[in-house]
This record gives sequence, structure tokens and C-alpha cells, in this order.
Amino acid sequence: MLGPPGSGKGTCARIISKIYGIPHIATGDLLREVTAEGTERGRVAKEYIERGELVPDDITIGVMEERLSEPDCDEGFVLDGFPRNLRQADALDRILKEKGMSLTHVMNLVVDDEVIIGRLSLRRSCPQCGAVYHLKNNPPKRDEICDECGAKLVQRSDDTEEVLRHRLEVYEEKTRPLLERYREAGLARDMSGDLPIDEITEAVRRVLARD
Repeated sequence: MLGPPGSGKGTCARIISKIYGIPHIATGDLLREVTAEGTERGRVAKEYIERGELVPDDITIGVMEERLSEPDCDEGFVLDGFPRNLRQADALDRILKEKGMSLTHVMNLVVDDEVIIGRLSLRRSCPQCGAVYHLKNNPPKRDEICDECGAKLVQRSDDTEEVLRHRLEVYEEKTRPLLERYREAGLARDMSGDLPIDEITEAVRRVLARD
């Protein structure tokens, strides 16, 4: 999955995971787990995430290599948030070669920057159970309180407008060359990331069905 932050990569990846019965591997979730380790690796990752920067490649690649070595990935997987630059793409090629696998699709989600900022600046998450809400499109039943466990919802530090705009700039600089690489390889397929929720599954199926 490629696309700027907030373009809907996670939603589409979960749909693909369900269609094919393969794991959805979200790099952001893995890196947030790393930040909770209390290790030097976690501390460094946290500093980059809070500034809206990409976590250093060595950390990201190491985390992904560990995850992709697990048995549930042997029959395939959908990657959400990795690779994000050419060096990470080279690492993925190496990992896939070692597993006797190759990329079959690269889905690129296209969304206007202002739509993304409006979408993510209203996102809230539960620090206890991990539930995610949107104050406009999917609000909790009680203001800023998690429906699942009753904890007070929080805004992620990387979801403020200032950080979001910086994240979009980083995406353009680091990830656009990666998209061009996959276009040249004939793997990239564009899809709107601004579809109504009830249209997303069918749109994903159409993209995956393309030759």
C-alpha cells in the first residue's frame, strides 16, 4: 500500500487481508510497539514519529524483517506503510528473495492534501484498547470517551495540523520516487482514497483484478 498519511491505507489493507486471508502488516503499529519497549531503539523511533519524520531505515527495516520472518507470512501478506523510500524498497526486495516471493501489486491511494488534514486532525484514539474514532465521521457515543473501555480519547502527537503538513512534505520527498520505481516496473495501480466507505471494498477488488 502506498499513499500519503491518512489516505486510507489501513482500511484498504484490512480489506485485502480479509479477501486473501493473509496478515495485514502495519508498519506504524509495529513502530509504536517499538516505542513502548523502553529501549534505545524505541526512544529514537519515538522522537522521529513525534516530529512527523520517517523513523531511521535501520530501525524500520529491522522491525519489518523480524515480522516478515514469522510463519503467518509464508503464504503472503499486505504491507501498510513499508517501504517508504528506495532504500527500504531494496531491503524488501532482498527479504522477498530470501523467502522465494515477489511483489504482485502496489496499490497507490490518491487523496488531496486538504482532505487528509481535515480527516486526520479530527482522528482520536484510545490509549487503553487502541480503538480509533473520527470526531465527524465516526464519533464516540460520549464526547472524547472510548465506547469500548471508557478511557479518555487522545489525539496522536503526529496528527496535529503542523505535523501533518510536515509529514505530507516528507512523503512527497521520500516516497514519490518509490512510486515511480513501481510504475516503471508495471506494479503500481492508482485508486481514490476519498471514496464512501461502502464503495471501498468493490474498488479494491477492481484494482486487484487488473492485469
